[in-house]
Amino acid sequence: MHHEGRISALGGPFIELATAASTNKTAAELLGLSKLRHGAVILAHEQTEGRGQRGRTWTSVPGLDLTLSIVVAPPRLRADAQFVLSKLAALAVYDTVRAHIPGDVRIKWPNDVLVERRKVAGILIQNDLAGDRVAWSIIGIGINVNSSVFDESLAATSLALEAGGHADLQVVLDDLLARFKLYWDDWCGAGNAWEATYSERLWSRGRWADMFLDGEPVLARPMDVDPLGRLVVELEDGRVGAYGLDRLRFAAR
Repeated sequence: MHHEGRISALGGPFIELATAASTNKTAAELLGLSKLRHGAVILAHEQTEGRGQRGRTWTSVPGLDLTLSIVVAPPRLRADAQFVLSKLAALAVYDTVRAHIPGDVRIKWPNDVLVERRKVAGILIQNDLAGDRVAWSIIGIGINVNSSVFDESLAATSLALEAGGHADLQVVLDDLLARFKLYWDDWCGAGNAWEATYSERLWSRGRWADMFLDGEPVLARPMDVDPLGRLVVELEDGRVGAYGLDRLRFAAR
């Protein structure tokens, strides 16, 4: 058994670090050494090289926020369907955030959770493939819990700012892991009610949004996210298409 012998709510080792370059990086290194098993959770009180989408730095103040990685071995998951892991993680984060604050919470494709238009959490997933299957997945989650100062350009917020008071990190962590386990178990048991729930919680769903398609500005109405992880949108001329991040992006807020 690795480290202190604590077990996570998901049944693997719970590893707590004072500082880490990134919990995903640490998880990948330990996986490479065969030192982790399914359900492992790695938590860092300070993350010095956290990465958001497209190389943006995910900053966090030591001890104020949650930065962690969950390691899972998905049963029978094809590589082209791997976005399901992002959906399960986003739903768990959504429920956790929603339990602590009163505002309008939404999942912004592909991997952020927003309160109104402000980012409160981000998800970054690394998948280890074996042939056409996902052998291991490292699900990195960052939640702004008690931070109160953000660079204006980030359009960010935290649970504490939204709720008007300090939030207990341990409570938020326990909540998150318990909720992730529920969605994970449901998915493994072939449940699918969560799919409609995910669609309903999409940011900008059914509303016209400024986006870029193949580099050109367009107005598009998000409708859903397909099994390949592509955003399904309606364009102004009535066409409906599904596009990946390589072709479609939301315009900067």
